[in-house]
Formats: sequence, C-alpha cells, structure tokens
Amino acid sequence: MITERDVEFYKSQGYLLVKGVFNSEEVERMREGVERIIKRAAAAKADNNAAWQGDFMPPEELKKLVLKGFHDVHYHDAAFTQAATHSNMAAVLSRIIGPNVQLHHSKMLVKPPAVGAAFPMHQDKPYFPHLNDTMLAASVHLDDADEQNGCLRVVPGSHLGGDLPHVGTHYLNHKEYPITDGISCLAEAGDVLFFNYMTIHGSENNRSERTRRNVLFQYRDASDIPTENVHFDWGMGLMVCGENPDFNRSAPQFQIRE
Repeated sequence: MITERDVEFYKSQGYLLVKGVFNSEEVERMREGVERIIKRAAAAKADNNAAWQGDFMPPEELKKLVLKGFHDVHYHDAAFTQAATHSNMAAVLSRIIGPNVQLHHSKMLVKPPAVGAAFPMHQDKPYFPHLNDTMLAASVHLDDADEQNGCLRVVPGSHLGGDLPHVGTHYLNHKEYPITDGISCLAEAGDVLFFNYMTIHGSENNRSERTRRNVLFQYRDASDIPTENVHFDWGMGLMVCGENPDFNRSAPQFQIRE
C-alpha cells in the first residue's frame, strides 16, 4: 500500500496522506453509519455540540459554529469496526508503527455546511500520553476536503519538537500557532491522513456549502503503554495486526461501579 519512501516521509515529516484506502462502497457504508449515529444520538438526547471553545475566534463568530463529534463510533456501528481493522489500514499501520498494532479509540467529526467549526492548532498527546510516543491518528475522509470546507492542516516535522504547552491542555496559543501556519492536506473521499500524535494540526471552519465528514482512528504499538490514567475505555487495545507481546496485559483493568 505504501513504499519505503512513504515510510521515511512519515518519520521525518510526521504525517502521510494515503490515497484510496477505502473504495466508494466502503465510504458510503461509513456515511450511512454517521447518519445512523447522529439520529440515534438525537433520539437519546445525547446530540451535543462538540465545537471547541476559547479565544481563538471572536465570541460572536464562535457561537454560530457547529461540530458533530462522537467518540468510540466502533461501539455504535459495525461499519467503523470493519474500517478500523481493514486490510488496507493494517498494511499501512504495520509499516509506520510496526508489526503489532492496537486500536486505542475512534471518533467521528462532522462539519456541517457554512457553520462547521474550526479546530485550533494542537497536539493530540496531552489527551492520551504514552511512554514511547508511537500513537498516531488515521483520519478517514468521507468527503472531498479542501480549504473551503475545512480540510486538515499539519505543520511538517513538528512532531520532532517535543511536547508543547497547551491552553488548558486543549490547544496551542493561537497567536503563536495560527491555523494558517499548517499546510493544507487536500484529500478525496476514501483517502486517509496518518499523523503522529505530536504533529501540530488543526483546521479552519467550513465556509462552503458542502459537509466535511471524517472518522478518526487512533492507533499505537501494542507494547506502548499509557503514562496517565486518562482516556481509558472498554475495548481499548483491540489488535488490528500482529500480536500482543504481553499476554498478561491484554485489556485495561476496570472497577465496576454500582
């Protein structure tokens, strides 16, 4: 699926866009899954606006923006379990992470036309830090993405700069790290953008009349371990390819609450 040159590019630049990982039928199944989740969330009164808050935009503009975001979508619809473990995904992951890869979590992000919210620049590491920093995001595009509908932007090589201080652990100071600093990762439906969890990234708001739907899968090397008790959930550690090198650490430990 990718070449040795692609692997070296990922290591040096901290990101890699892989074309055509999913075909049109697979993309359509995930689009339908997104719609089902949104409808079920609304029926369950769990349809909250996940737009980021802060001072990176004027308050009167910020309150107009909308983001449909739901975590762990592979628990809600089998289309995403199938996507997370797809052979094409495993083929890429085994080259840039290693032979033994686990899923950490999944999330869907929907930017509606005209009012889809922006993501200020940030690193993902503060949300779920790991010892060996093998964690990466795989952003699956369910729509064509460009600058008008808020495509992802990354700062090449920024993963080599280490941890940066975030505002309330959420995002970087927007005056020092404006979204426009990132290069635009233009993509088509079915493409996947892989990026290290220390790569600085973000996206503008959706100014177009087109929806921008992405599904995000976070993966790690099976031997990597969390350094803080954050972002734990049922099923974290699902093997995507290879094997778990630690037979006694096959699942998180949970305490059942009454």
